[in-house]
Amino acid sequence: MPTKKVSPFILLLRKQLKRFEAFLFLLKSILSNRQFLYVSCVLVGISSALAVIVLKTFAHSVFRFANYIDGILHLPYSNSILPIFGILLTAFVVKKFLDGSIEKGTSQIMIAVANKSGIMPKKQMYAQIVTSSLTVGLGGSAGLESPITITGAAFGSNYAQKYRLNYKDRTLLLACGVAAGIAAAFNAPIAGVLFSIEVILADMSVTAFIPIMISAATGALVSKVILKEGILLSFKNQLTFDYHNIPYYIILGILAGLVSVYHARSFRKVEHFFGKSKSTTYKKALVGATALAILIFFFPTLFGEGYESIKTLSSANPGVLLENTILDEHKSNQWILLFFIGLTLMIKSIATGLTLGSGGNGGNFAPSLFVGSYLGFFVAQFFRLTGIDRDLPISNFSVVGMAGVLSGLFHSPLTAIFLIAEITGGYGLMVPLLIVSSISFAISKNLEGHSMDIKNLANTGTVFTSDKDKNILSSIELSKLIRTDFVPIKSSSKLDEVVKLLSETKLSVFPVVNEQDSFVGVIHFDSIRHIIFNSFQVKYSLLSDIIERPSATISYDEVMETVIEKFETSNAKQLFVLKDNKCLGYVTKVDILDTYREKLKSFRIE
Repeated sequence: MPTKKVSPFILLLRKQLKRFEAFLFLLKSILSNRQFLYVSCVLVGISSALAVIVLKTFAHSVFRFANYIDGILHLPYSNSILPIFGILLTAFVVKKFLDGSIEKGTSQIMIAVANKSGIMPKKQMYAQIVTSSLTVGLGGSAGLESPITITGAAFGSNYAQKYRLNYKDRTLLLACGVAAGIAAAFNAPIAGVLFSIEVILADMSVTAFIPIMISAATGALVSKVILKEGILLSFKNQLTFDYHNIPYYIILGILAGLVSVYHARSFRKVEHFFGKSKSTTYKKALVGATALAILIFFFPTLFGEGYESIKTLSSANPGVLLENTILDEHKSNQWILLFFIGLTLMIKSIATGLTLGSGGNGGNFAPSLFVGSYLGFFVAQFFRLTGIDRDLPISNFSVVGMAGVLSGLFHSPLTAIFLIAEITGGYGLMVPLLIVSSISFAISKNLEGHSMDIKNLANTGTVFTSDKDKNILSSIELSKLIRTDFVPIKSSSKLDEVVKLLSETKLSVFPVVNEQDSFVGVIHFDSIRHIIFNSFQVKYSLLSDIIERPSATISYDEVMETVIEKFETSNAKQLFVLKDNKCLGYVTKVDILDTYREKLKSFRIE
């Protein structure tokens, strides 16, 4: 069988990579653990930044190409058909090359931190780049930041595995990759650091900040040097704050919180609709993409990330957004523009749900900024057009609105505040940013206990990255704590046989099973002590008289949090584990607490 020829370039590249890996192993043997970690966080930062550059450049190029086609055809957003190709191509790649599945959303990073010792699959280093490029680059109404953070986390995790770093350093480098990705995507290193700490890592010491800061700075620097500034979301105008506008910012904060909840719930409904669908992969992709194409036809700013339209909203002529649409001839009418903006921000969640639910890949970070910007514009323009306050600065409200919705959706007010402060080039709006973000977060937190990315996981008890104790509990595997040194008693046994068994073992609790080995109940030695030491009662008592229903049992697939709750409510020292009503063994409270203490030692990141 003939062997495949490998190009000289590939061979040379492999040779250089092996040399570089050998050099890093040598470096690891020479440097201290802390010094090697600092070198590592720089390399992870560079890798994440390069991934950002590839993603952003591709998506921006396709967007420019789509606008060019529009300019030639002069039809209402004729390229609305592009997302159909993008989502179908994404579905094809996932099915043929990625084993039919791909993890979406930052929740996958949280699962890795909480339940998988910071280990992420190797395929995440390239799968997110390829699929999100196809989806968002060809017009899918989602963002690239979530795939960017997953890619960065995968770089950090797999780098740590390659060079045999321990759990603490592996998790820290995972967070470094996330920070570098966010920093490079927005040229906002502080926001990258805060996002890693606020969203990804629940508990860490101050010394852990240093590697994350180094990675974020590295990512931002590489992006600044290589990536064209026009691709990034940034605002050159210096924005200032007028304290007379505080009441309007309070209103914006309240609306941002409510809109955040609406966006999260609407998105989940659409995504769940496709999740429950029994259609084939391609049929599901075609239906969802076609529905998205129709929405984009009528609301063209839903195309892609939407960052260009965010910049347009803050410009002197926002009516440009109506060009090449069915409302083109009304672009000078401020009320029609306001209606268009309001309707678009409400439909964005549906468009994003269609994009991701039907098989595309992306995230909700960019959509949250899109919705926030549109909401801020809507609020300020409404008060201006109604004559309540004709001097409200629309640019300020568009920018601050982004922080409000981002804070409400991701429950990350600090990230939202400093991200917007950095991309506006100054901190002149710090006070309204604090007001709007905190109000939005408070309302969203009250109505939705968990951020939109982890709500489903939190409801099932899979992961709680904002709660260290629950993180540790969720990382404990029940199956590894099951003791099998138990002695089952048949329900048909005689009592004197049980007495003989008790004399031959040190166990004090015995499961009782029927002829089909199904669990019936338990026998406690302490409860029958007065019987077994009385020969008369042993002779004339039935086994059924001493069988008890346990105060609690554990299902094999039960999460550790509810296992602990059962121990607390039943006041038992051990509980039997059942699967299909068959007894697999038992777990003790002592074993769980010992495991918890061991996990606690390794969970603190320093």
